[in-house]
Amino acid sequence: MTAVATLIGDIVGSRASQDRGDLHQRLGSVLAEVNDMVSPVRRLWITAGDEYQGTFATVGEAVRATLLVRVRLWPTYDVRHGIGWGETTVLDEAGIEDGPGWWAARAAIDAAERAADTPAQRWLRTAYVVADGAVGGADPALVNAGLVLRDERVSGLSERSVSVLRGLLSHETQRDLAEALGISASAVSQRVRADGLAAIVAAHDLLAPEGDR
Repeated sequence: MTAVATLIGDIVGSRASQDRGDLHQRLGSVLAEVNDMVSPVRRLWITAGDEYQGTFATVGEAVRATLLVRVRLWPTYDVRHGIGWGETTVLDEAGIEDGPGWWAARAAIDAAERAADTPAQRWLRTAYVVADGAVGGADPALVNAGLVLRDERVSGLSERSVSVLRGLLSHETQRDLAEALGISASAVSQRVRADGLAAIVAAHDLLAPEGDR
């Protein structure tokens, strides 16, 4: 077995959705789009209910995927993610997987959910756990510190700012975004500066595979 970055995600408060058919259609479309933007070992796919999962060669790529999924669903839907690092194994011909990597991802998403119940971290949506004895991956303290700062910033963005961030993450220019949103280029630039969007994008790009930077 080889260690990989495992990712489990789910929709926050999905049971309260008035249109679950729309939710699943939107989620499937977003996952397909994000799969084409990153390099998963196993593509993100809906497993059961409102949960989805995928695997990545690096923790950085898994972290990138979590942001891309979130900004495409926000503000209509919000998502929670758990990233694990560890070995996985395929159990059957249907491709069902198990192993320490998945247990770590499950522990991580549970940790993110618990943290969101505390006043100090109610905006946290992503956590990272390394399986016991796993080799490689990334330092959990460093990754989780970065996730705390990123999630706090993203959770406080307005709908318009998320639209700008979504475009920047897709490498659209500020001029193109201004035209698409029907606002001035100066307004986009001011929003990028005031909301720290350039820093979010810079951190996101630093996690890309070396050949994609």
